[in-house]
Amino acid sequence: MQKSSRNCKPSKRAGRAKAARALKAAKTARYSARPPALERTNKQTKLLDLLRRPAGATIAALTEASGWQQHSVRGFLAGVVRKKLGLDLVSAVEADQRTYRIIAAKQAR
Repeated sequence: MQKSSRNCKPSKRAGRAKAARALKAAKTARYSARPPALERTNKQTKLLDLLRRPAGATIAALTEASGWQQHSVRGFLAGVVRKKLGLDLVSAVEADQRTYRIIAAKQAR
């Protein structure tokens, strides 16, 4: 004789599966709510925007904008800006502070 399904309690396994499906749906909704990649701002884009200004930016301004230490900002300038992205980075000493800026492609030497 087989028991009726109405009389059986739901198993714990069924409850866990339901909770897992709900968690997965919540994660999917969170990822789909993110802005497109072009609109995202991160530390790299913030620093590049500062460097593209006509006045440029000092190490102090870059460290404040990114929260990085000075040596990390210098590594970013050498490794990412110059080598990885291939941008022309110019530095000049003005009022006892070194200012860095990116030169547009048509202004490059």
